[in-house]
Amino acid sequence: MSLGFEVSEGQYCRGRHGRFAATDEERVSDLRAALDDPQVDMILCSRGGYGLQRIIDRIGEIRKPIIGFSDITALHLLAGLSGQPTLHSIMCKHIATLPETSEALQRTIEALQGKALEYVIPTHPLNRKGETEGMLVGGNLSVLYGLQGTPFGLTDERLMAKDCILLVEDIGERHYHIDRMMNNLRLSGVLANLSGLLVGQFTDCEDDPLMGETVYETIARYAAEYNYPVAFNVPVGHVEHNLPLWLNHPVKLTVENDHVQILQDHVKA
Repeated sequence: MSLGFEVSEGQYCRGRHGRFAATDEERVSDLRAALDDPQVDMILCSRGGYGLQRIIDRIGEIRKPIIGFSDITALHLLAGLSGQPTLHSIMCKHIATLPETSEALQRTIEALQGKALEYVIPTHPLNRKGETEGMLVGGNLSVLYGLQGTPFGLTDERLMAKDCILLVEDIGERHYHIDRMMNNLRLSGVLANLSGLLVGQFTDCEDDPLMGETVYETIARYAAEYNYPVAFNVPVGHVEHNLPLWLNHPVKLTVENDHVQILQDHVKA
């Protein structure tokens, strides 16, 4: 399917170096070349996995949209330091494999074409009603947790001024790991400074009977002492129905008894 975009590839993106596409130095080189090239308007990541935390302090300032999710959360945080909107969305693999009728694919194209995003999703029993607006931040919970206490963590005021809305999702984590990570967000003051919480998909994160609650109930317990709106089962994360949302960009969240509405103005990519 031709979308009208001119595509160029990083020099090392098809390589292989153990778990990674290239050495740390080569991956930094590819990123810097794309960031510095005035003919490159945006950077579409090929996949997530692991590896960006190894090089995040060598990339420098990000001043153009990054597209991706999962491990790409590290780049979303780095871009947030300079106020650069980035798109939490599907990547190359999904563009190649999803049917053209996929809502995740169509909405991602619309976002990149500069159209506003609006979602109305079903309610969830753990939702907390309310209406709020704020800068959307976050992404993969494990990556957020791994960068806490660093210059790229959510406690940096450039990333998360008071009244931001936090998005979290994850895959393959033990229930008690999720409890640990949410407690970190509590102890570090992140949860207290929010104006809203979007809880995406926690794929292959099995409920542990010994925890005495479900994974979603664990997250709800940590949010319970605050008063902002909370929306669960948001279609964002490691699933095919992974709808795009702009991070480091304002969002309006409305949680009603029978539905949730998420609104974002367009971003000039």
